[in-house]
Amino acid sequence: MPETCNIAAALPRLAAQAPDRIAIRCPGRRRGTMAAYDVSLSYAELDARSDAIAAGLATHGIARGTRTVVMVRPTPEFFLVMFALFKAGAIPVLIDPGIDRGALKQCLAEAEPTAFIGIPLAQAARVVLGWGRGHVRDVVTVGRRLFWGGRTLADIEAAGADAGPQLSATDGEDVAAILFTSGSTGVPKGVVYRHRHFVAQVELLRTAFGIEPGGIDLPTFPPFALFDPALGLTSVIPDMDPTRPALADPARLHDAIERFGVTQLFGSPALMQVLAAYGKPLPGIRRVTSAGAPVPPDTVGAIRALLPEDANFWTPYGATECLPVAVVEARELEATRARTEAGEGTCVGWPVQGNDVRIIAIEDSPIADWSRARTVPAGEVGEITVAGPSATDSYLHRPEATAAAKIRETLPEGGTRVVHRMGDLGWFDEKGRLWFCGRKSQRVQTRAGDLYTEQVEPVFNTHPEVRRTALVGVGAAGLQRPVLCVELASDADRGARERVEAELFNLGGRHAHTARVERILFHPGFPVDIRHNAKIGREKLAAWASKQLGVGA
Repeated sequence: MPETCNIAAALPRLAAQAPDRIAIRCPGRRRGTMAAYDVSLSYAELDARSDAIAAGLATHGIARGTRTVVMVRPTPEFFLVMFALFKAGAIPVLIDPGIDRGALKQCLAEAEPTAFIGIPLAQAARVVLGWGRGHVRDVVTVGRRLFWGGRTLADIEAAGADAGPQLSATDGEDVAAILFTSGSTGVPKGVVYRHRHFVAQVELLRTAFGIEPGGIDLPTFPPFALFDPALGLTSVIPDMDPTRPALADPARLHDAIERFGVTQLFGSPALMQVLAAYGKPLPGIRRVTSAGAPVPPDTVGAIRALLPEDANFWTPYGATECLPVAVVEARELEATRARTEAGEGTCVGWPVQGNDVRIIAIEDSPIADWSRARTVPAGEVGEITVAGPSATDSYLHRPEATAAAKIRETLPEGGTRVVHRMGDLGWFDEKGRLWFCGRKSQRVQTRAGDLYTEQVEPVFNTHPEVRRTALVGVGAAGLQRPVLCVELASDADRGARERVEAELFNLGGRHAHTARVERILFHPGFPVDIRHNAKIGREKLAAWASKQLGVGA
């Protein structure tokens, strides 16, 4: 029989090796202004209780292959439920809680779940708003069950309490989960994860960052905390709203870091900016990881200054469909900052071992077979593609999106593999480092050629009175006018704006490509995605700029 391939398979092994090691700590009750962190699970408890829940779910009809929506806050119950579902071979469906409610309903309709595990608020919303109507038949409430029927998680766990170890004999090709993208650059899509993808991600992360069991992690984006038990780490769940990292209280983050001796930290660029602005040293941290969007150079420098000299600040590059693709350490980012601010793009480092990263000519149409793709030489901008163990194969019920993002490649030694098109533009430098130039869909297509957001905006972002900028195109593709939207660091009167505008045009005039920006428009506050507070809604800004300039859609 083939060996079981399941991210939960590491849990019983670690529970046997270190049963008393804490796997999860959660804020719990308040102790004054700080959380008490009086809720925790050891590895033995996480393993045994997730076994009981997996067995109890089976008695409730939730077993191998059951698509199950999970809407549970980052509490011990979230981790118990997720590992129970993995053990059962069920398929958890995770949707970013920060997305538009209409999009969320659409995601649930596409996923066609037959089970729904959620807190009372989520269950009430499911009934009132019709989430999963026509599909969901099995309901489990984490907390008090009211008018919607089903069972509570406590009932489920009690039903499976004496069942013993549970681990479905899944193989690498079995679907493990459906993870919806954030939808920051379009309609959210359900990424189909197979068990081999999760197992590969764990190994890629372990290798790329040198992670060893026994570390203490503060993961400020809960889904990433699911990797911690498989890596032998302790997760300290921060006292914050994970959907609004820019509003996190840095004092509470530092309280958790100091109280539990946190050695590594994961957070979005917005979270890094919060800690950088707070300015308090992070003496015990050995590894910081930030992902989701490019980290501003000033933030990189500020965080580096707060860390011990021998600590590492990693910024991995990837996407929901494939992670990690490449990694770069802060020292490398600081060394390449001048090139970024001169308009070359953002260095995202070297491809992670095991990934085959190649750049192909920019093409908006689907490419069915790799033989039809044209790779470009080093130094030339094109679309980033990746083939590797964590590159996913398809989107759920989205054949057109799958065709647009996936290329089938025949291997010389026989067999085929899927090459994922990142939808990002980039290039390789003379050292073999990968540089990110922006989203393909957000490039500005002018009569004189294309302009790329990440090669234009950093030039203008060096202005001391600018918070951030966004390059957008106004007009038809191929004839677009390049317009720079500007969000100032603080309010400024009309006279100050006129001065800043002149200074920005002067900055742009230093480089051939940025000199092509035709208009500068000041915007009061950019639309950004709620989770990272860093991905700029350039599509919305383009529509706004078109209206400001009197150009029809």
